[in-house]
Amino acid sequence: MTDGHIQRDILTIEEAAELLGVSVKTFNKVLHTQNIPARKIGREWKFSRAALIEWVGSGRSKDFYQGQGEDDDETPAPSGEKARRTAGWKIEY
Repeated sequence: MTDGHIQRDILTIEEAAELLGVSVKTFNKVLHTQNIPARKIGREWKFSRAALIEWVGSGRSKDFYQGQGEDDDETPAPSGEKARRTAGWKIEY
């Protein structure tokens, strides 16, 4: 028990988002694009607290950045000019 609340092992989408410190909108986006451990029961998603913590802990940032070439958004460079986030990437045709 923490802060007067019972710590549950099975979480709703709102509780899972709170556990990870992100908005429900962001969590929902990740839910549909990543392989988050979850089950859909009826109309609701359910998440294991332990499985979410393990999922976050098992990720590696290099795995996230590999294969992200489809996102060619521009970001401001320190000089004020726009620079590609993909600058320096080798693109094969």
